[in-house]
Amino acid sequence: MLGYPAHFGQMECLKLVASPKFADKRLGYLGIMLLIDEKTEVLTLVTNSLKNDLNHSNMYVVGLALCTLGNISSSEMARDLCSEVEKLLGSSNTYIRKKAALCALRIVRRVPELYENFLSRAKTLLNDRSHGVLITGVTLVTEMCQQYPENIEIFRKAVPLLVRHLKNLVSAGFSPEHDVTGVTDPFLQVKILRLLRILAKNDQEASDAMNDILAQVATNTESTKNVGNAILYETVLTIMDIQSEAGLRVLAVNILGKFLSNRDNNIRYVALETLNKTVGIETQAVQRHRNIILDCLRDGDISIRRRALELSFALINESNVRVLTRELLAFLEVADTEFKQSMTTKISLAAERFAPNGRWHIDTMLRMLKLAGNYVREEVLANFIRLIAQTSQLHQYTVQKLYAGLKQDISQEGFVLAGVWVIGEYGDVLVSGGDFEDENKTIEVSDSAVVGLLESILMGPYANQLTREYVLTALMKLSSRLNDSEVHQSIKQILHQHSTSMEVEIQQRAVEYTQLFSFDNIRPAVLERMPVPEGRPIIESSENGLNGPASGQGQQKSGPSDQDLLLDLMGVGTASSGGDQQPEESLGSTSASPEPKSTTTQQPAQSMDLLADIFGGGSGSSSSPAPPASSSPSISNNNALMDLLGGDVQQQPQQASTPPPSNASSDPLASLGFSMGGMSSPSSAQRSISPALSSGSPAMAAASTPPPSSAPGYQAYAKNGFAINLVPSKDRNNAAIINIQVLFNNSTEGDISSLQFQAAVPRSQKLQMAPASSSTVQSGSTEKQLMRINNPQQTAVKLRLRISYVLPSGQKVDDVAEYGPFPENAF
Repeated sequence: MLGYPAHFGQMECLKLVASPKFADKRLGYLGIMLLIDEKTEVLTLVTNSLKNDLNHSNMYVVGLALCTLGNISSSEMARDLCSEVEKLLGSSNTYIRKKAALCALRIVRRVPELYENFLSRAKTLLNDRSHGVLITGVTLVTEMCQQYPENIEIFRKAVPLLVRHLKNLVSAGFSPEHDVTGVTDPFLQVKILRLLRILAKNDQEASDAMNDILAQVATNTESTKNVGNAILYETVLTIMDIQSEAGLRVLAVNILGKFLSNRDNNIRYVALETLNKTVGIETQAVQRHRNIILDCLRDGDISIRRRALELSFALINESNVRVLTRELLAFLEVADTEFKQSMTTKISLAAERFAPNGRWHIDTMLRMLKLAGNYVREEVLANFIRLIAQTSQLHQYTVQKLYAGLKQDISQEGFVLAGVWVIGEYGDVLVSGGDFEDENKTIEVSDSAVVGLLESILMGPYANQLTREYVLTALMKLSSRLNDSEVHQSIKQILHQHSTSMEVEIQQRAVEYTQLFSFDNIRPAVLERMPVPEGRPIIESSENGLNGPASGQGQQKSGPSDQDLLLDLMGVGTASSGGDQQPEESLGSTSASPEPKSTTTQQPAQSMDLLADIFGGGSGSSSSPAPPASSSPSISNNNALMDLLGGDVQQQPQQASTPPPSNASSDPLASLGFSMGGMSSPSSAQRSISPALSSGSPAMAAASTPPPSSAPGYQAYAKNGFAINLVPSKDRNNAAIINIQVLFNNSTEGDISSLQFQAAVPRSQKLQMAPASSSTVQSGSTEKQLMRINNPQQTAVKLRLRISYVLPSGQKVDDVAEYGPFPENAF
């Protein structure tokens, strides 16, 4: 109790409850409700006392027991005493019926499946003349309908009865017993309205039965007092949730409009919140209250301003976009900082969706950037630049507006970036247009004036790295669009000054742009106008605003899921781009690929994953081995990495295969492989590690070696003239790692093709396999493959092998073999 242990008083309370005196019982039950909750073990000792008192002849003792049960009942206690409570619901005493209904409510909330015990009794409670019993009965029925929606159909028959009760309450005269500031029992009215809303949802017949009484409540209830406003608010929610008549919904919106004129901030907030929910149902009715909604934008309460702002954006359509946007831009000028980014995004979406013409759209965006350019999201700025690029007939108008705006103010970053980009791209259009007037002022335009403006931005107090990058690029573009030689010299001088900048990106751009001046034959082509950029979706995560991707904008390309990336980092393989995903049992296997095709479509690899680059792996993958190409000896990525990790890899000086460039893997982290070392190669079809099953793919071919006179190692498989030998050895850098050289020997007279070799180790070990040297073992030759087993617990190494190959006769063989453990001192 209040943070202090109260166990010392629990047993004393139990003794008081067992006393025959009412005063002792009252004190004991009060102590139990304060000192014991439903998680306390002592509570089980109270059950018997409660059961006895529920059957007591004194109604006040019964009331004490019901009150205690309704406050601290656990699930077990609810099941034990459910029958007693059900019996008390039929008591002739209104005092007991009321408390029993509240106790039944607690039981239904704790053990919802017990609702069936109270169905018949709950129906009779709705007929009770006592307001106290009626309000508890309505509350119980509401809870049962919310817990189990199938009960709605059962209680829907009571709609006429509830309507009659509500009508009596509305038309009843003064009743001192139930009067609250001139309104008859507002609590019961609110409860009945709430239950009617649940029962009539998606039911036309029930909705028709209550239309008249809802209209009567809405028109007869006084709105000057808070209890009346509570009833009106519940009436509005009921009207909007059921299938009510159109005139009734307009009446509900008008009630909310009256709420907006109330002095109480809570009532206005509730009205704005409800209007936000109903604006999609009765848009025209809400539009009538547009002026008072806009007045709420200037309210002193920030919560009201926020809700009014959301509602204002929800009201925008083709007919009022000019008026509402003008009001919202006026509010943007004085809006709180936390509103500005959201406002700029929503204004941009509204302008794009409902703009009457291109010029109005551009003017609106320019005005917004002037007012809140520092709070504009990158996607909004990108889409504005796209709008300018695709509206070719307004290039001169736009570039002049931006030029004039930058002459006046360069403090808004978004406006500066847009202006610099447009001037760099369409500077020749600006200069060719000559001087122009803006806001009754003549703006002079010349080559030197344009470059001077950009230089002032570059040296100004608001310039950051992004601004400097934009300005340097714009100056370089202007060097091919303006013909004044002095301007060219000025641009070169500015670039030279930044060639020693401390910012690497600025320095790199300045140096590269300076070097570009020495290639006059290609400079105009390099700096020609950009094509119209792709649109970027703007997602605004608000409940009622204009959200979702903007219309007409491209969708972002989908990449690998977070789960794929995580699984790949943990060493669980995912399907590569080279082929279909393998069955679950071969997850983590890299099997021998099909024979190489005669023609290979070469495509540039996509962006390499940064982590793969750090670990030395390529980002591309291929589904087929590359054909051998005669070239100087080289070490593959795989062998180089294995050598770095201490692997025993034999290099063949005669010939090395060079894989062609291929499509990037669908999983950008697939090249990382296992955490103990990334075994990746640009031509590998698939890389993954699994404690249960792993195999190798000869995607990277290496030259085969002539067979020795006697095959070394330990024979693990020998059938049909095809043998597999294992040559184990300890890793020289890590004693827990065992390197196993797998030798495939072919003693038949023909070639063994389509070789697929898979292996599995116990779960305490982890297996990693390099690709085999080839999927074809020629007659009398030997092919190799390297396996690495991480055995941190130094347990016995056992292998289960799955081999698949095609004999020279064309017969396909699928076989399984087991080997292990290796003899002592084998490695």
